[in-house]
Amino acid sequence: MADASDQLDLTGKILIAMPGMGDPRFAHSVVFLCAHSPDGAMGLIVNKTMGKMTFSDLLEQLSIEESAQSRPIPLHFGGPVEGGRGFVLHSSEYRSQISTLPVDDFFAMTATQDVLEEMAQGDGPDKALMALGYSGWGPGQLEAEIADNGWLICDAGFDLVFDLADEKKWEAALNTLGVDPLTLSASAGRA
Repeated sequence: MADASDQLDLTGKILIAMPGMGDPRFAHSVVFLCAHSPDGAMGLIVNKTMGKMTFSDLLEQLSIEESAQSRPIPLHFGGPVEGGRGFVLHSSEYRSQISTLPVDDFFAMTATQDVLEEMAQGDGPDKALMALGYSGWGPGQLEAEIADNGWLICDAGFDLVFDLADEKKWEAALNTLGVDPLTLSASAGRA
């Protein structure tokens, strides 16, 4: 039996939902894993927008004044947990005065309002994606879903996370693994 030190750390990786994903909220999802440990995992879906709600709408709801220098920031459905809570996935050069979680050398996440205030003024991180809610797994849950053919794993890149159109991210993530979406099966096999 493997001990906790043998656990694969998927922090900073991308999860790609397989076609047989049982939860429709995750169908064709691309999830950036912000944290993964023996205690569980936390990530943000980076390819599903919040419908008609925009970053400007969010700022207005929070009574944050937006300047003309504010950049349009994509607003995403980060996952089904704590849907009213906001998370900014961003490039690692930015650090909040209050609290930023460094993910790896390239990515970080901030969940405090100060990052939104800076972004509203045209400051803040060079690259950013805003998510409402997050995707969470308890101890061993994500590993079981991977073993049951629920997810594929690939490396995260700035282009994939921040620059590609949302509707292209799932296929692009698969392509980083050399996988054609048309060849994927919804069922797992056992030898």
